[in-house]
Amino acid sequence: MSDDQPETRRGARSTSGTLTALRRHPVAWLTAALGLVFVLLGTGAVFAGMAAASPKQPVATPTPKPSTAPPRPTPSASPAASRVRTCSVAGPAADPRLATLTGSVVRSDTGEVLWDHGASTPATTASTLKLLIASAAVAVLTPDYQIATDVVDGSGPGTIVFVGHGDPTLSALPAGQESFYAGAPKLSDLAAQTLAGYGAKHPGVPITQVVLDASYWSTADRWTPDVKRSEQTQGYQSETTALQVDGDRANPQASTSYRSTDPIGRAGAAFIAALRDADSGGLVSGSVATSLGTAIPNSTQLAEVKSQPLRTLISQMLLPSDNTLGEMLGRVTSKVSGLDGSLASLNQAIPSALSSAFKISPTGMTIADGSGESYRSLVPPATMTALLRQISAGTQGLDVVRAGLGVAGTSGSVASRFTGANAVARGHVAAKTGWTDIEYSLAGTIAAADGTPLVFTFYAIRPGIPSTAKAALDTLTTAAFSCGDNLSNN
Repeated sequence: MSDDQPETRRGARSTSGTLTALRRHPVAWLTAALGLVFVLLGTGAVFAGMAAASPKQPVATPTPKPSTAPPRPTPSASPAASRVRTCSVAGPAADPRLATLTGSVVRSDTGEVLWDHGASTPATTASTLKLLIASAAVAVLTPDYQIATDVVDGSGPGTIVFVGHGDPTLSALPAGQESFYAGAPKLSDLAAQTLAGYGAKHPGVPITQVVLDASYWSTADRWTPDVKRSEQTQGYQSETTALQVDGDRANPQASTSYRSTDPIGRAGAAFIAALRDADSGGLVSGSVATSLGTAIPNSTQLAEVKSQPLRTLISQMLLPSDNTLGEMLGRVTSKVSGLDGSLASLNQAIPSALSSAFKISPTGMTIADGSGESYRSLVPPATMTALLRQISAGTQGLDVVRAGLGVAGTSGSVASRFTGANAVARGHVAAKTGWTDIEYSLAGTIAAADGTPLVFTFYAIRPGIPSTAKAALDTLTTAAFSCGDNLSNN
């Protein structure tokens, strides 16, 4: 038999019993059935939830190595806010005596521009140009440079050559007398050396010929075309020749003195007179001729004298505003820098020297002469003020230029200025003045009332500008002195 038969009969008996119980207790069975459904439904929901919430089998992954986070950028420090300044110089700047005014005032310690009035516009400078000439000379020549004047042996016995290299201070005054250029070398010393050197080489042969060599630059290139010749005849400026004596002054001791149209010839005549005064052995002929020429290369040097150092020449140029020294130092700077010493070469020599040595921008700069008398010499006030910052700091030898600035009420061309209400700035302003028939200018340094160090440049320009513009410039400068760091650009 098969094993399923007894199982069938047990199921039949169970079903019969269940039906009997259901007929006897229908309510109880209905209640139990509903409970069972509830239990079954709840259990299914639980299992379904467990199935849905069970995580997938985790997969092993390598633990990442810790890495350093890239540095976070650090914001740069915020620029310091410029203070609000309230001290105005608008009133003094509007003075009609100043005509067309341009200029700038800058803190010399920080470079902060406090006042700007058309300062980037190129304009004529008058004699404040000498600050650029002096500074370029310092850069190229160095403060200890001395300008030589030589005498060399000529082409044969009896001939000597008097050679100039641009020193206008060589003086014909005798020993013990000072010329306008105090401490200048003497023709008498040069003559004595010449006779000793010549006599040793050519004993018994008298000097009959003196060749005048002014060829250090072209002898034809001796005057700035747009400068009036009245500057020469009235005694403000000599022709720019490499060989001359006492700045070609008729009166060697005067600042302003008539200048000739033949400074080379006058120098030759003065030298022959000095030779005669020094001659005790008959070495100078009774008749000595002169001629223009050049020394033979590598000729034997018979004598030499030298100017005072550049540091002294700069003060002798700036304090009295000597035009001749300005022109000469410009030409010598050109020659030593490798150019030809011509007037035209200054427009390359001066800006190049200032840019290389002191980082002064040549933009807008035109150098047409060495004195500032030319209307074609143009420098933006901002450029002049930038150079004055370097001068004030004494950068790379510029302390010798700073020493050449006149002090208001004390020295130089501002000694008698800053009077009346402006006297408060006396002793606190050091400056270079400028003057032509179309301009008055003033540029320099200010130790302000509040202790702020300032540098400034002011140009007042107009044809026929009145001399009262000087007082107006003093008033404007005094106003800047009083404002100090509170100077407003409004």
